[in-house]
Amino acid sequence: MQYVLTLTSNPAAPAIDSAVVSIVETALRDGGLTIGVIDWLDPDAAADLPFDGAMPADLTATLQEALSGIDVDVNLQSASDRRKKLLIADMDSTVITSESLDDLAAYAGIGDKIAPITFRAMRGELDFEEALKERVAMLAGHPSSLLDRLLAEVEITPGAQALVATMRRDGAYTALVSGGFTSLTGPVRERLGFHTDRANTLNVANGSFTGTVGEPILGRDAKLVALNEFCAELGIGPANAVTVGDGANDLAMLQAAGMGVAFRGKPAVREAAGFRIDHGDLSALLHLQGYKRSDFAD
Repeated sequence: MQYVLTLTSNPAAPAIDSAVVSIVETALRDGGLTIGVIDWLDPDAAADLPFDGAMPADLTATLQEALSGIDVDVNLQSASDRRKKLLIADMDSTVITSESLDDLAAYAGIGDKIAPITFRAMRGELDFEEALKERVAMLAGHPSSLLDRLLAEVEITPGAQALVATMRRDGAYTALVSGGFTSLTGPVRERLGFHTDRANTLNVANGSFTGTVGEPILGRDAKLVALNEFCAELGIGPANAVTVGDGANDLAMLQAAGMGVAFRGKPAVREAAGFRIDHGDLSALLHLQGYKRSDFAD
């Protein structure tokens, strides 16, 4: 069939039952679409529903409204060419569960000063580069040993390991690209098995943060630049890439990729991205590519 609708939920709390499937099938039929046989990618947690017909422009909004109050994500796409050859992932609040700069600020006792700036920057309300400089300046003089605590306490988002390992096993190139810092992206890259990482440099001297960021700063456009560069190196087009992130500085790469996923994204990012995961974990990106849970790499 021409199209596929993918339902995903949190695998730790599966939410796709017969009632959910019935709601979705009814909405598709009401839209004049022909439905195929459901394919369970992960029992009660993820499923593909193929369909044919002229897709109504408001179909996604209709389905989201029909499933309002149910912890299930719904995404629509062409049934062809779903498996991608490139993965680019944001780090903060995507591959890891928190904002690393906010964590450092909390350890330094200045979290109440920095976190509100991060919140506004990620919503696109502030210039990313200027907001980064402002926050880093507040770390000046604090011990760089705080990075050791950050590395010890960082939490990886569920599903990230399976996402990277499975795509890498199947020949995709995987990159961690962050507006954060190499002092964290390097260890996270090694821990999860990304091929490469790109991020900013947090300057340190004499055991303390200098309050400055190394130049050039990876700003708002850095992730789109990375997407284009990696595609050129691999000899593929952006349509063959999956990108994932949550903040305003991720939006350009999300919109340029064939599968750009807002992962528990900020409001403006959720609305503008082509794909959206609000309830599932990062393994949902594998289901969007048609993988069954039994296909995941260990």
